Amino acid sequence: MGKIITNSITKKKIVKPDPVNKEVLFTGGVMITETDPAGIITYANRKFRDMTGYSKEELIGSPHNINRHPDMPKVAFKEMWSKIKSGEMWEGYVKNMRKDGKYYWVIVWIKPKYNREGKLTGYIAGRKVPDRDMIKKMEQEYKILKAKEED
Repeated sequence: MGKIITNSITKKKIVKPDPVNKEVLFTGGVMITETDPAGIITYANRKFRDMTGYSKEELIGSPHNINRHPDMPKVAFKEMWSKIKSGEMWEGYVKNMRKDGKYYWVIVWIKPKYNREGKLTGYIAGRKVPDRDMIKKMEQEYKILKAKEED
């Protein structure tokens, strides 16, 4: 079995599944999540919950990487965090993993959220249907980046 995630609210342990080499197509709709500044999920809409297979109780309080696929290179998220922490919006192709181990591709955009006083309160993320040809390109790019991690 995979990595163990601890939900900060319920204190329950969630075991991430081993990856299953089967894609579930994201065909559209609105998939939205919100996190606190540390990346802990504070909101996950029904479309996101349905796509990932996780319940609201499992998601709220869990780190957003609960659905990170092991094929994703660490450098992609390093760049993402750098951009959003500096107040910029980030957008990129992401391969995610569902609770059943199957994967799905999305284009994710993430932007910072601020309160009325201008203090960072977290991040909001939305997802778009990815271009199938671009997925093939990103798979190759991510394989190269992952190989460099293992060197």
